[in-house]
Amino acid sequence: MRFILPLGLIATTLAIAPVRFDREKVLRVKPQDVKQANIIKDLAKTNQLDFWYPDAIHHVAANMTIDFGVSEKESHSIQSALDQNKMHYEILIHDLQEEIEKQFDVKEDIPGRHSYAKYNNWDKIVAWTEKMVHKHPEMVSRIKIGTTVEDNPLYVLKIGKKDERRKAIFMDCGIHAREWISPAFCQWFVYQAAKTYGKNKIMTKLLDRMNFYVLPVFNVDGYIWSWTQNRMWRKNRSKNQNSKCIGTDLNRNFNASWNSFPSTKNPCTDTYRGPEPESEKETKAVTDFIRSHLKSIKAYITFHSYSQMLLFPCGYTSKLPANHKDLTKVAKIGTDVLATRYENRYIYGPIASTIYPTSGSSLDWAYNLGIKHTFAFELRDKGKFGFLLPESLIKPTCKETLLAVKFIAKYILKHAS
Repeated sequence: MRFILPLGLIATTLAIAPVRFDREKVLRVKPQDVKQANIIKDLAKTNQLDFWYPDAIHHVAANMTIDFGVSEKESHSIQSALDQNKMHYEILIHDLQEEIEKQFDVKEDIPGRHSYAKYNNWDKIVAWTEKMVHKHPEMVSRIKIGTTVEDNPLYVLKIGKKDERRKAIFMDCGIHAREWISPAFCQWFVYQAAKTYGKNKIMTKLLDRMNFYVLPVFNVDGYIWSWTQNRMWRKNRSKNQNSKCIGTDLNRNFNASWNSFPSTKNPCTDTYRGPEPESEKETKAVTDFIRSHLKSIKAYITFHSYSQMLLFPCGYTSKLPANHKDLTKVAKIGTDVLATRYENRYIYGPIASTIYPTSGSSLDWAYNLGIKHTFAFELRDKGKFGFLLPESLIKPTCKETLLAVKFIAKYILKHAS
């Protein structure tokens, strides 16, 4: 009997110990034909592959670049299966845990303080929202639009003057928990907008004539979980009925062709769509807010990572939206402007043909609601670091992205009715 207590304690400790990824690898494979694509699909059925790009097994196709994580235990058999089938692959990351730790490569000026050159956890971001309002009361206000499943607040920062009737752009970051560069950009945007107003000609003109609504972290619970328990977590943290698997992919939970892909039905997959459209508190808070400000919101921009793309509708169909030419023009110039900073080329186009088909996305939902300029940025990089972009690349990524966002905003100011 005396062994029962220590074992119980061990079990409790294990339950809350963060997931480690020692010697896990991230592989990149490009299947040359349907047969090779099917080999990857078969391997995914018998092994636990964590798809980084594309985000799910059903997207795997010939001539597509596939990035996936695999445990140390399974990596040997996966690699030998690829070798046997003469499939060329490269190892992008040799030790995932090492890469996770190497992300934090910028020294803190003052430990514990918010920094735009570092990734900030949720507590720091909340404190930062308060600081921004306190520092720039004329320009920045904080709106609580709802709460998450775990009762964390969802804050939108409004940047601009008090007039509600002016044109506005809604921006969100961090809908997928592990894409840390995304919330980093939203923080950078708010900081730059407030700091350069009155100094930078374009920013001053924008803020004199329009408002920005910025949701710095959409998936707060998932983001916290990615900091404390599992760096590779993607979904939110809601419990699923009749399943031990936790979480819904918030970017499959919008009412835009929500039911069109059977692969999003399984609660245990990373792309689970939820039991019904807008079933998640986070999605509902955002959709309610946008609907209630629909008169003024003329553009919707969402930020993801990785793959260096600027995407627009549609995701669930290959049919092109009515204003396809206009969206293509904006995306082309936007990516050209972005490249002026570090010569970093983004590709652009409709979601379905440029990245892969998706259903239930925020982008398509916003477009169908009547916001005719909707864009999704897939930020850096192209896979060398993937979701683990080092902190030393935060500022360059934010600087180039800001140029594109300012261009889109200028275009909206001039052309959106």
